[in-house]
Amino acid sequence: MTKHVAVLYGGWSAEREVSLASGRACAKALEGQGYRVTPIDVQPDIALVLQATMPDVAFNALHGKIGEDGTIQGLLEILRIPYTHSGVLASALAMEKHKAKLVMNGAGVPVPEGIVANRHEVARQHVLKPPYVVKPVSEGSSVGVIIVREERTHPPQEILRDNWAFGDEVLVESYVAGRELTCAVMGDRPLGVIDIRPATGLFYDYDAKYAKGGSIHVLPAEIKPNIYQRVQELALTAHQALGCRGVSRADLRYDDTPEGTGDLVVLEVNTQPGMTETSLVPELAAHAGYTFGELVQWMVEDATCNR
Repeated sequence: MTKHVAVLYGGWSAEREVSLASGRACAKALEGQGYRVTPIDVQPDIALVLQATMPDVAFNALHGKIGEDGTIQGLLEILRIPYTHSGVLASALAMEKHKAKLVMNGAGVPVPEGIVANRHEVARQHVLKPPYVVKPVSEGSSVGVIIVREERTHPPQEILRDNWAFGDEVLVESYVAGRELTCAVMGDRPLGVIDIRPATGLFYDYDAKYAKGGSIHVLPAEIKPNIYQRVQELALTAHQALGCRGVSRADLRYDDTPEGTGDLVVLEVNTQPGMTETSLVPELAAHAGYTFGELVQWMVEDATCNR
């Protein structure tokens, strides 16, 4: 009997457009693998839609709030629909960056120094010595991230804009110079390491992530073998410490600048990494020998409840 897979995508988070792209790509690939696929653009009536559809598996292609914070996972647990990626607790924990850092640090994973502060306080005075990074405590895809450079004398005023939609509490972290590295974990296996270089600018921002040609991916990363292995070890340790399942992706910084510290720190773990044509996880899976179709098939066959 052909397995019926509902691909959950869209939603209403700040990452809706990315989720739409991920969902379309995954639905097409799953159809190519022989599954019966029902794409569902998630709206507030999703519980009723799922009860009417009752798929064998829910492929979670949502990004951001609702899809990545444990909410949809809890609904799928109640409905007893097996689903991909991480479960309720791991999803909620990884989404709250500061709490996730506490857990990772407790497991021996180095993380940047940082504090949670009110955005009005952050705009009034430097709460950390520049350079530092200001980011929402629970968003992904570099949404709302501000880098305060060393030469900047005034604290960031853009955080007070009327269209700031990420809440009053923000995470302020010390800026780590050097390379942006990423490593995916598939089950309990760390994949390769990519060195991400923005095609323009100094920061791997939203446009660099999702625009064609926005970034250059060096795979395998051209770093010393012991550092490469250490990145893989940290990605796996972080994945396991947070209780992640299925596929996750850890983002790291490595300060190998001429006068740098040599620090290697984990910035965050993404429990719902992007699955678009420019995304990192499909690229890492391909490097490990998986086609895109084989990757999404693995994720469907890995799906369970009680994750």
